[in-house]
Order: sequence, then structure tokens, then C-alpha cells
Amino acid sequence: MKIALLGYGKMGKTIEKIAIDRGHTIVVKVDRDDASYDLSQAQVAIDFSIPSAAVQNISNCFHANVPIVSGTTGWLDQYQTIVNLCEEKNGSFIYASNYSLGVNLFFELNRKLAKMMQHIDGYTIAMEEIHHTQKLDAPSGTAITLAEGIIDHSQKKGWSLDTGDVDIIPIAAKRIDNIPGTHTVTYSSEVDDIEIKHTAHNRNGFALGAVVAAEWLIDKKGVFGMKDVLGL
Repeated sequence: MKIALLGYGKMGKTIEKIAIDRGHTIVVKVDRDDASYDLSQAQVAIDFSIPSAAVQNISNCFHANVPIVSGTTGWLDQYQTIVNLCEEKNGSFIYASNYSLGVNLFFELNRKLAKMMQHIDGYTIAMEEIHHTQKLDAPSGTAITLAEGIIDHSQKKGWSLDTGDVDIIPIAAKRIDNIPGTHTVTYSSEVDDIEIKHTAHNRNGFALGAVVAAEWLIDKKGVFGMKDVLGL
């Protein structure tokens, strides 16, 4: 594949290495402040930019008829607008809050546990996410996806960075140097705790999943997620 990298920070550089190792070619590299890139040689684009640039990057790909895989978080208030544009342009789009294959299995485990716990009394739910200090959004997109998985299978009404409301899942967001990403979901009662946790050791898992998603997206039309890529 000929890949356009929209966002060439630490994640973009890791994606570049893995893509090349898998036999692909990088034809475009876009830093965060560059809006003048040419997608004409690209077969697919991978966006790991910043929240303020993501919507324009994705839109540019639809207009250029280039399939786009986006892992940028913090822009989802405009997600439906992007879905509508994808359908209008007959585009190809995958968004995931986290492309790690392990995290996507963790998402499924989280939903399964929430289903099991929804009729068990006496437990409170709390979440914690830890990331490096360069991460711009809080809570992480991964934490939001986990919270939504619980909300879909419980009586919870939403999530918040604050605590207090019994109907809201509290999320503690911490920023510590050199932490790629750690997510913990805890059910606590007077007698015990049940905890599931995913710890990323480096960025390689995120990057590999994004490249696998790009490989899968070629020759497909529509809006997809990692469940489609992994057949979950």
C-alpha cells in the first residue's frame, strides 16, 4: 500500500516503521501545521494528528477518494457530520479510540463483564486511565469507549471526570511521563473488588492495529470500526 501519514509525531513515526516492515510505502508525511498536502499518490491514509486537525484531515480524504483510518481522539462531537460526509462521498472510514488488538479484546471483555454485573447488587463502578503528559484530551478516547460499553449494559446514565452522582461512572484521568496507556475498570463492594486492566508497554500495539486496519479497509466502502476489522 501507499500510505499517507496525517500526523507525524511519535505515533506517526511508529506507524511508519511498522508499515515499512510490512512492505508498505509512505508517500505523504504531514506535520500538525501543514494543510497543503497532496493525497493523489496515496491508496489509504492514517490519521494520528491532533483534535483540531482531525476533521479537516478526514474530510480531505473523502474529497480525494482516499480511504481513511483515524485514531485521533477529542473531536467526536463532530462524528456524525463525518459519517454523513462519508456516506455522501461514498467514502471509506474507520475510527477507533484505540487500535491496539489487545485493547479491542479488552473492550469486549469490559462489555461482557458489564452484562454479568448489571443484576448484581452492592457494587460501585469506577475507572482510571493513565497516559503520558503529551496527551491532549482527558479522559482518553479509550476510557470513553469503555464507559460507553458499561453504560450500554447497566443502569448508568453517563460518565464524568467528577464523582458524586450514583448514576454516573467516575473516571480518574492521570498524566504521567512515559506512560503509553493504562486503563482500569473496578467494581467495588464491601466484601471484594473485581478489576480488569489493560496496560500498554509501548506504542507498537497501537501502530500495528492501525496498519492492519488500513490493510483491511482497502477496496471497502462505508463506516467501520475495529470490531469489523477483527471479526468480533
